[in-house]
Amino acid sequence: MTGIDDVARASGVSTATVSRALRGLPNVAETTREAVRRAADDLGYVPSSSAAGLASGRTLAMGAVVPSVSRWFYTAVLEGIDRELRAASYDLILFNLGGRGGDRSRVFHRSILRKRTDALVALCLDFSAEERRQLASTGHPTMVVGGPVRGIRHIGIDDRGVAEAATRHLIDLGHTDIAFLGGDDEEGLNRIVPQAREAGWQRAMAAAGLGVRPDRVLRGRFDTETSRRAVDAMLDGDAGHPTAVFAGSDEMAMGAMLSLWAHGLRVPDDVSVIGIDGHPLARVFSLSTFEQDPASQGAAAVRMLLDELTGRRTHLRSERHPVRFVDRGSTAPPR
Repeated sequence: MTGIDDVARASGVSTATVSRALRGLPNVAETTREAVRRAADDLGYVPSSSAAGLASGRTLAMGAVVPSVSRWFYTAVLEGIDRELRAASYDLILFNLGGRGGDRSRVFHRSILRKRTDALVALCLDFSAEERRQLASTGHPTMVVGGPVRGIRHIGIDDRGVAEAATRHLIDLGHTDIAFLGGDDEEGLNRIVPQAREAGWQRAMAAAGLGVRPDRVLRGRFDTETSRRAVDAMLDGDAGHPTAVFAGSDEMAMGAMLSLWAHGLRVPDDVSVIGIDGHPLARVFSLSTFEQDPASQGAAAVRMLLDELTGRRTHLRSERHPVRFVDRGSTAPPR
């Protein structure tokens, strides 16, 4: 069986340096760290997390709390989290709330409080006062990905700003009748994101001197099928169709496009559609969108927490990540 002594001989450093390099601790040159990791990989050496934990007082595991594992954004963030943790020889412990009907109290009251992890990343969640108290009692460094949360650092995008930019893009094309497709998600999730995206639409409309019609505000719950039904109801009504739809997520935008096509309307000839997020299927739908990078957000959260755990640096502020406009031809001037 390969041991730490074998890795030390192969990389030409001491066993103490191997231990520090594989645990992501400071005061190890990056070239040395890479050499040690390559040697460990070549030899098939797997450090003992239990032994390292006894030496450092840490579990060498990080927790990630997700509302569910069924949505692309969550899995993309988890890919970034896992990539960074593996590079630091850390384990990932996943706490899945299970979506609607999930046992949230099981996660917060028991699993997290067992202190099986050194830090915690929460995805798109808000916390009750009691949950905040429980998190504080663990002493876990905590980070939220996917929207700001009161009193907890977060990594995300400027949701209101990007929604305003998407709406302004439609206005600049000449659209004045623009429907908004958004809405709150499940109880306990971060409601600031959907609220901010709706506020960005309203702000852009107001700045252009355009009124907001109640029948142009649709609720899609960040879900393709729910969004399709919401647009169906609008198109089947007496108000006629808008010339453009701004959807608060790509999944909702795709639901809107399915409804428009089913009603014999062409995108963008009859109705322009634009979304936010950068869903992998946006390319298949030829959907224009403002694209973010969830994996890089997850990776950044891990790097910040590892810096804090290893004493390299303490990140006290939240971090805002950029988006980029991807034009795939789903918007055009109104006819």
